[in-house]
Amino acid sequence: MKENIIPHSYQISKKDRQKNNKHKSFLIWFTGLSGSGKSTIANVVEQELFKLGIKTHTLDGDNIRKGINKDLTFAPEDRKENIRRIAEISNLMIDAGLVTLAAFVSPYKKDRENIKNIVKDVNFVEVYVNTSVEECEKRDVKGLYKKARAGEIKNMTGISAPYEEPENPDIEIKTEEKTVEEAVQEIMNYIKPKLILEQ
Repeated sequence: MKENIIPHSYQISKKDRQKNNKHKSFLIWFTGLSGSGKSTIANVVEQELFKLGIKTHTLDGDNIRKGINKDLTFAPEDRKENIRRIAEISNLMIDAGLVTLAAFVSPYKKDRENIKNIVKDVNFVEVYVNTSVEECEKRDVKGLYKKARAGEIKNMTGISAPYEEPENPDIEIKTEEKTVEEAVQEIMNYIKPKLILEQ
């Protein structure tokens, strides 16, 4: 079947779209435990980019699992497939000329390496939202930790499933030491030069 798949060459390239948008496109990947603050920080970063006229889109665990990945569970092999699909969607968005923000627990190093391979290293910014499991449990915005402790949720990252910390993230945000504003400023300082098109 695969031999019948022949990619069509369209006339408008990623370069053309970036030129039209007046900025480069890439993926900002937020990883960290549930409740670490990934979505909160990603949301404010997107607002800041929007103010600068940057074309963006945010992918988030809950909105993806309600639609395209609603057939997947939280078992390790499904988590892997969840991340693979998101990486492929992100790749399409980069090709469309958008700065894409993705906020996902993404607990396995191998899966995060795979994202980098799919979108290419140059298009990948890894932001590790480093919040201790104790702090995430205290926040427990969605009540997931409480359910996990009661045995109602299996494969809960940080409780009954592992989280493999990034070794060399582009940016590490320790949310117990920084405000959201400080975190956003640090990320913006890092990504602004990446937005500039070569002349």
